[in-house]
Amino acid sequence: MSSVFGNNIKVSIFGESHGTAIGAVIDGLPAGEEIDGDELAAFMARRAPGNALTTPRKESDTPEFMSGIYKGKTTGAPVCVIIGNTNVRSEDYKKINNIPRPGHADYTARIKYSGNADMRGGGHFSGRLTAPLCAAGGIALQVLKRRGIIINAHIVSIGGLENITEENVKKLIESLDGDSVGGIIECSAVGLPAGLSAGAGGIFGLESALSAAIFGIPAVKGVEFGSGFEGSRKKGSENNDAFVIKDGSVVTATNNHGGLLGGITTGMPLVFRAAFKPTPSIALEQDSIDLVTLESVKLKIEGRHDPCIVMRAAPVVEAVTALVLLDTMHGSPERKQYGFTTNQKRN
Repeated sequence: MSSVFGNNIKVSIFGESHGTAIGAVIDGLPAGEEIDGDELAAFMARRAPGNALTTPRKESDTPEFMSGIYKGKTTGAPVCVIIGNTNVRSEDYKKINNIPRPGHADYTARIKYSGNADMRGGGHFSGRLTAPLCAAGGIALQVLKRRGIIINAHIVSIGGLENITEENVKKLIESLDGDSVGGIIECSAVGLPAGLSAGAGGIFGLESALSAAIFGIPAVKGVEFGSGFEGSRKKGSENNDAFVIKDGSVVTATNNHGGLLGGITTGMPLVFRAAFKPTPSIALEQDSIDLVTLESVKLKIEGRHDPCIVMRAAPVVEAVTALVLLDTMHGSPERKQYGFTTNQKRN
C-alpha cells in the first residue's frame, strides 16, 4: 500500500503506524539543492506532539536519509528517507482486531485487502504517516523559499472556536472529557508568479492538483479556495475581484479568488482552507460490530490519541502544498524562469 502523488516530482509514502519504520521516496528533485538539516528538524518538530493536549506517544522523528542527499545537497537521485517507530504499543489493539472503529478505515481496508492489512494504530492510514510527508515537504519548502516563495499555514478554528489562544484551546480540550473536536487550517503561498498551473489549467489545473493532494492528508474532509463556500452566498458584483495596476504590475483589489483563476495563478497570494474532522479515536463508548460473529458490540478504544488532530496539522498542510507547487513549477515549460535549469531535471 503506497501513497503516491506528483507528476514531475513524485512522492511515495510507505510504512505503517506500528511497523518497524515509516518513510518517503521523493523522485525527481533537482540536483544541487542545499538542505539545511537544522531547519528541517525544526519544521518536523512542529508536527510532533509537544504538550499535555496532544497524544502521549513520543517519537524522535529523526529522518535518516538513505539516498539522494550527499554533503548536504541533493544529488538528483531519488531521495529516500526513513523514520523509525520506536514507541509503539500494539497490545492496545489486540482486543479490537475484529471490531472496526467508527470513523476509521478499519472496515474499508479490511474489505479492500481481504483482511490482510496491518491496522494497528491505523496502519498505513494513520496520521503517523504525516511524519515522512513532512520530511519530504520540508525539503520542498527550502527549495521554494530560495526562489522567494513562502508558504504558511495556521489554525483558524478548533471545534467551532475562532478565538484561538493557548488558554482558550486548553479550556476547550480539557472540557471534552474523552471526546474530540476537529478544526480548520488556512494556508497561503506568497511569491508565486502569475501564469503557473498544473497542466494546461482549467478543469485539471492547480486547484485540482492541490485539492487531490490535500485530501490525501488523513482526516481532511473539505477544501475551499479564496472566498470558498462563503462566496457562494455573495452576488457576482461582490465576489468578483477588480483588476488594478499597482507599482506597474497587474493585481486585484481583493482576493476572493484565492490567487487562482481557471486553475492558473494570478500572482496574488494563493489562499485555501482545509477542514479536519474530529479525531475518530475517542475514549467514549461507541457502537460497532464484530466482523467475525456479525453481532453488535460496545467498543471503548484504548491507546494514545490526539483530542484534536488540527493542533498538529499546519506543518502537514504546508508540506503537501510545497510538494505540489514544486512539482508544478519544476514541470512547467517556464521552469528556467523559476530557477530550474534543464540539466537539473533528472531523466
